[in-house]
Amino acid sequence: MTAAGAVGLNTGMEDDHPDVTDLPWPLTGADALRDELLAAYGDPSRGHHGTRHLAEVLQRLDELAAAGVAYDRTPVLLAAWFHDAVYDGERDAEERSAAWAEDALPAHADEATVAEVARLVRLTEHHRPEADDANGCALSDADLSILAAAQERYDEYVAAVRSEYAHLDDDVFAAGRAEVLRALTDTPALFRTAHGRSEWEQTARANVARELAGLPA
Repeated sequence: MTAAGAVGLNTGMEDDHPDVTDLPWPLTGADALRDELLAAYGDPSRGHHGTRHLAEVLQRLDELAAAGVAYDRTPVLLAAWFHDAVYDGERDAEERSAAWAEDALPAHADEATVAEVARLVRLTEHHRPEADDANGCALSDADLSILAAAQERYDEYVAAVRSEYAHLDDDVFAAGRAEVLRALTDTPALFRTAHGRSEWEQTARANVARELAGLPA
């Protein structure tokens, strides 16, 4: 169980049915690629890592930008689109998502952008950007912001994550989930941007503590 998979990374602060036609897509002339990615996120077998997740991460990036968090818009938005492009519960999903970006983007973006997108996608496996990695901090915070959802939404998110690991016994899932949550919270700050720390940190830690307390020992 990877950190990204076990956490689920779905922000869950907006409408249940996002309008996919309104999602910000930073490339001109690459609508076919966008539609491929939307089809991947829209696969009904995914459960929770679907189009809603993509929409919410993009919305949180907009929130960060509006709050004055600086990041390079094109590579970060593309990394958001690609970060769960492959999702099947296997350990190398982030790597395969990054490889998809490396294969698909050179026809539409320069070499430096492609490399940055792939780097950011790989970073979402563990969410440990360096403090001076503005792009990584923005994407990581947007991806983790589900942890700061209102209690009802957080509980819905937890149930959705569990459904994606229905093949695991309760004890096995609980152990993996607890390991990931403790690794995330055993840091001075869950969130790396000033906005994330001021707006999301306290609620996220309370949610995670409540969840951990309810997991089987």
